[in-house]
Amino acid sequence: MPPEDAYTATPFLPARGGLPALRKAAASCRGCPLHRDATQTVFGTGKATARVMLVGEQPGDQEDRQGTPFVGPAGHLLDRALADAGIDPAEAYLTNAVKHFKFTRAEPRKRRIHKAPTLREATACSPWLAAELKTVKPELLVVLGATAGKALLGASFRVTRVRGTLLEEEIHGRPQRLVATVHPSAVLRSDDREAAYQGLVSDLKTAARALE
Repeated sequence: MPPEDAYTATPFLPARGGLPALRKAAASCRGCPLHRDATQTVFGTGKATARVMLVGEQPGDQEDRQGTPFVGPAGHLLDRALADAGIDPAEAYLTNAVKHFKFTRAEPRKRRIHKAPTLREATACSPWLAAELKTVKPELLVVLGATAGKALLGASFRVTRVRGTLLEEEIHGRPQRLVATVHPSAVLRSDDREAAYQGLVSDLKTAARALE
């Protein structure tokens, strides 16, 4: 087994199998040091036949505790925004670029504070995301925020430049249609939350039209 400072999940991928095999294998991933402090791996969830895949940054506190992506406040907001845009959340596949929760604490036993993963950590985790894309083969990818965009499209990605636009890029060796937007947690942090929310819904409506 390679040392964690090699920063790659590749040795932990199963040789065969669909999403259940990937999820089981990911539970034992030690491809980077983030697993040490996290409660568990938070793998993607949804149908293997999902037409749209949404990719966020990393699990948050509630996701880390429950083992499912997008179950915290940002996830609830995303569900509402998807429904308002005309996309059934139950028909989407939800995942993150990084599968372990990265956090810091101001003091011992205090609330765990989200800390953005590095590009190195996102790159280490990218074999899982590549395997999810290969298995699900979504018609459309929705990129939620800068970290997910950089993990998929490179360090030069800027969500503000391309948000709400239907793009086609080569990702992990296959052409992929995608729409980028902000992460729903950015809406929750916004000074004008309603305007930020409507911007998210507007971007997701572009995704909904692409699926028609």
